[in-house]
Amino acid sequence: MCSPNTTSGRTIVITDLSNRQFLERYACAGRIGLSGGFTLVDKAICRAERHLHEQKQWGSWSHAFLFQGSRQDGHQWLIESDLQVHHKHIQLGVQENRISKYFNEEMYSTLAVLDFGLTGIQVSTLLSEALELVANRAKYSLRELLGTLIALKHPELRGRNNVLARERSLYCSAFVQHLFRKTGLDLAPGVDGKNTTPEDIACTCVPHARYVLQREAPAGKLQALRKRIRRRVRARIRIIKRKSARAQ
Repeated sequence: MCSPNTTSGRTIVITDLSNRQFLERYACAGRIGLSGGFTLVDKAICRAERHLHEQKQWGSWSHAFLFQGSRQDGHQWLIESDLQVHHKHIQLGVQENRISKYFNEEMYSTLAVLDFGLTGIQVSTLLSEALELVANRAKYSLRELLGTLIALKHPELRGRNNVLARERSLYCSAFVQHLFRKTGLDLAPGVDGKNTTPEDIACTCVPHARYVLQREAPAGKLQALRKRIRRRVRARIRIIKRKSARAQ
């Protein structure tokens, strides 16, 4: 069951729940999810987000998504724009996944849920637009992500169109920003939708309650995890290069 938004404008830090317990308690339709982890991609995004802070500290968040709510199968689902590589199969773009994807505490060491206290109409608008993007197979744009990294280094570009923008493409936080602007809520005023980072969403001034699950990685497992991640990333890059070569 979802906790009601009775703490708008506050951050509630939680340390004594598992990822599963945390998400099952706070994930509801129309709320935003944020995640951070230890993969090379996570660290690269958080490092790039240091340009958003005066003290140049790294960002805390590398991925953003939208909770869809419970469905007939008894599970809670979310909608996100992501890159996933499975055996002989790549999901690259806006997709639906069960929240159980984020139960892995080694991969997703930090989670947050943002509750904006939306009306039923606003939630319906979010989900309708998100499902439209799923049906139309909107892609996850690595190219636009690179354009955002360029804009982070050159702040005068943040409010302009992403320099590497593509049609029918949205990476994770740009996808969430796009959806919320459809409801009349701008999570990052003055920033182009396709230059929006997960850290922008986490720092939004739009009134909301923020539930944050924080956990330190077990020290003995961290090094082994990083080695596994490096191997997986290299394997994914090889697969993507081969598929790109075939497409050409």
